[in-house]
Amino acid sequence: MLTVPLTLGLGLAALVTSFLSGLFGMAGGMVLMGLLLVLLPVSSAMLLHGITQMTANGWRAWLWRRHVQWGIVARFLLGGAVAVGIFTLIRYVPGKAESLILLGLSPFMAMAVPSHWSPNVSRRGHSTLAGLLCMGVQLIAGISGPLLDVFFVKSSLSRQSVVATKATMQVFGHLFKTVYFGSLVAASEAEALDITVTALCIGMAVLGTNLSRRVLDAMSDAQFRSWSQRLVALTGTVYLGQGLFLLVVR
Repeated sequence: MLTVPLTLGLGLAALVTSFLSGLFGMAGGMVLMGLLLVLLPVSSAMLLHGITQMTANGWRAWLWRRHVQWGIVARFLLGGAVAVGIFTLIRYVPGKAESLILLGLSPFMAMAVPSHWSPNVSRRGHSTLAGLLCMGVQLIAGISGPLLDVFFVKSSLSRQSVVATKATMQVFGHLFKTVYFGSLVAASEAEALDITVTALCIGMAVLGTNLSRRVLDAMSDAQFRSWSQRLVALTGTVYLGQGLFLLVVR
């Protein structure tokens, strides 16, 4: 059973990380996933993260709904559905070390893609490939924001369209993840998701998203891209180290 300080800590984490996600479209979810993996069993962490991020991304998508590129979202979902189908067949549940390592590596894998190879999410086949790859990574690491961001680098979308479209994609991505782990998780782990903790995280996710909107409006596109890359690189380094440590000591 979660203690009161831990419950409040999870609520605060949901608030801060939803604020970050509202600004950068990905960094907050990565930070929250790492924290939950440290505090909870993998399946419970995936479920709580999925529920919280569905709320944060859903509210963000609603706030910026005029900027959502629905054609891109639809093609992304097609690829994502294929990935979920494959994982359902093999019924794979990652270990905590594996999740943290892939979580930590994800921004560096994205940065390693040469600029002249960078795909463009606005292209029909590229957005479907994004769904396939990002959903696969999300079912192992819990997040796919850094990888998904690679597909937006060469697009001509504004920062509002990037945040809105990615948020909509992530709503469905986290929904798939929640359903997947909800169907596989053991009953004992499922019961670890206290209703109070879940409700608190949902409320904080909405509040954090609302608070971020004015700050995003005040940022330039250059500031948006620069700070998001720095934040995910720092976060990735920390989680990669944690995952390697767990792999060595287990």
